[in-house]
Amino acid sequence: MVVKVYGMGMSTCTRLVLMTCYELGVEYELHHVDLIKGEQKSPEYIENMQPFGIIPVLIDEDGTRIYESRAISRYLTVKYRKDAGLIPPFSDPKAYGLFEQAASIEYSTFNPAAGAIYLENLHAELEGREPDAEVLEKKRQTLLSKLEAYERILSKQKYLAGDGLTLADLFHVPYGKAVERYVPGVFDSQPNVKRWWADITARESWKAVSDLK
Repeated sequence: MVVKVYGMGMSTCTRLVLMTCYELGVEYELHHVDLIKGEQKSPEYIENMQPFGIIPVLIDEDGTRIYESRAISRYLTVKYRKDAGLIPPFSDPKAYGLFEQAASIEYSTFNPAAGAIYLENLHAELEGREPDAEVLEKKRQTLLSKLEAYERILSKQKYLAGDGLTLADLFHVPYGKAVERYVPGVFDSQPNVKRWWADITARESWKAVSDLK
């Protein structure tokens, strides 16, 4: 099978989808959408691809269209590689519940702080200005406080949903690596967070997509 991914190689969310494809052994074609030129805001793109004018978008081999990177990753896992272990089966409600709990933690707790740090720096670079130091420090402190809770979780288990890797762990990688560019060592202050972070960012799936443009 070959799926089509519409996105931009340097995009954190596009990289998450491509990481998932790599983990699952799903072949993909990356169709470049130039964010700098605003191609994602064209009337045609909004009408036919993504109503909110953002990336990435997946077009499956049967024509199914899915957007939102975490939704795409879930879809690919359920359709192509349920046996990969990245999403526990519905038949194990405890494991599945713990997975969804961990995924919710990433989306509601980690991503707001990490995303704010990354986007403030990115927008400053694109606009030719200095990033807002007050905003960055506030978000840095928020992220560090959240990682203290991560430490409590990871001191008792290998990964966020238990002792097996899931999508919930992988969801952290693209934004987390982007944040490391601006806040070096942010994942090093807590020993189990440091161990977990080294583990998930050493995966071949991340190495395969980390330098895409």
